[in-house]
Amino acid sequence: MTLQLLISTLDNGINSVAQLVLPQREGIGYVVSWQHSGDEEIDLPVELQRPDVEVYNLQGRGLSRNRNNAIRHATADVCLIADDDCRYTHEQLQAVLNTFEQTPNVDIVTFRYSSEGHKKYYPAQIEDLSTYPKGYYVSSIEIAFKRERILGKLWFNEHFGLGAEVLHCGEENIFLRDAIAMGMNCKFFPITIVADQDPFVTIERDKEPGTLMTYGAELQLYKPGTKYLRGVLKAWRLKKQRKVPFFHAMKHILKGINYIKLHPEIKDCKP
Repeated sequence: MTLQLLISTLDNGINSVAQLVLPQREGIGYVVSWQHSGDEEIDLPVELQRPDVEVYNLQGRGLSRNRNNAIRHATADVCLIADDDCRYTHEQLQAVLNTFEQTPNVDIVTFRYSSEGHKKYYPAQIEDLSTYPKGYYVSSIEIAFKRERILGKLWFNEHFGLGAEVLHCGEENIFLRDAIAMGMNCKFFPITIVADQDPFVTIERDKEPGTLMTYGAELQLYKPGTKYLRGVLKAWRLKKQRKVPFFHAMKHILKGINYIKLHPEIKDCKP
């Protein structure tokens, strides 16, 4: 069984990718989707000019677009979503492969990441993700999947995520919800497989309108019957836990709900 890390990067972030790749090892490779937001000429680091690293250029912005570009070019049995600030060991990557080899009926697995500055709740045992464990949320860099199971069927929704026009996060939640709706076997394993070098970004984004609107959009898509009650609870938790003003949060959550009402086609958009 082979593994490829699908790495999304933008402009000068390619230099961080050079610090991510490990010494070559059989069965492990890297697919780098390198977005260019302008006309600046940036040289490909010499560290990435090797046979196990494939670099594909993509013009424009949008993290979900970037992830989908990497998926298109992947060829391995198992793919692991990665960002340019992630750091791995060979033992961690082998743990990903071992999980799929020892659990042949699983299609998508989420793992844990470690970070000094950001403490995140994880279940203590293997969990079926068809019902999210209370208090748990997934991050993109924790997701691995069997390539053949999603090929041509499952993508990151390009209306969500960093660089999207309106909804600036949530792409990993949409990805998993779509997978579960398709009947894919998705499980969480309490195994740490990556260290994240930028732990504070998610916390700061909780205050941004594009993030708050995403919360509302997801409620309209997946919890329409209880969206207003859940929206109030979300705004209250953000106030208590993240110091986000309640009415600021509620205003943009409602905008997100209304945005999906006006654009219901967003749920089924394909790249």
